[in-house]
Amino acid sequence: MIQVSLHYIAHNEKPGAPLLLLLHGYGSNEQDLLGLAPYLDARLMCVGARAPYALDFGGFAWFNIDMRPEGIDVDFDEARQSLQQVFALVEALAAEYQPSKLFVGGFSQGASMALAVALQQPDRFAGALALSGLYGEALMPEDRETVRGFKVFVSHGVQDPVIPIAQARAAQALLDPLGLDMVYNEYDMPHAIDQACLEDIAAWLRARLDE
Repeated sequence: MIQVSLHYIAHNEKPGAPLLLLLHGYGSNEQDLLGLAPYLDARLMCVGARAPYALDFGGFAWFNIDMRPEGIDVDFDEARQSLQQVFALVEALAAEYQPSKLFVGGFSQGASMALAVALQQPDRFAGALALSGLYGEALMPEDRETVRGFKVFVSHGVQDPVIPIAQARAAQALLDPLGLDMVYNEYDMPHAIDQACLEDIAAWLRARLDE
């Protein structure tokens, strides 16, 4: 038996279907991103996972953050600990549901987690979504050749007051040398997923399912 410490809930539960694992942002919970599910391809089974660290004011986090005027400072050591729990969940979901394709996506710090999980185990995933997130050198894959051509959708709002667009562009510059098959889109939105972004997410996933 695979031990899993992360709580999760499923939408459109269908063994053998393509599966999208969704990782929420700081202070949220496993239900948050499942609100996207009705707007995505009906073939997808979506799973929302709850981050392991409970916050004093409510909600959960994948790792601690420090808000500074120039942007967010991340505790990447804590993030790496959470990664191990996500890896265990992915293994459990794959064993239980036997998905035809497996995707991982996240918002804000969940985007950091999703990208790190996918790039460290690229053979397991058909693609990753990183929405309004942040990425650092500490989460880069050890073997960078293995991720060449891996499919990634990245979105960020130019009006984002939480993770400034400058940080998103710096993260993109860090990812560029990896040779990913990456769509990077900026939107006129704050720290959010607006209608245009949602439509692009849905179209990108549909294209991956049709491959």
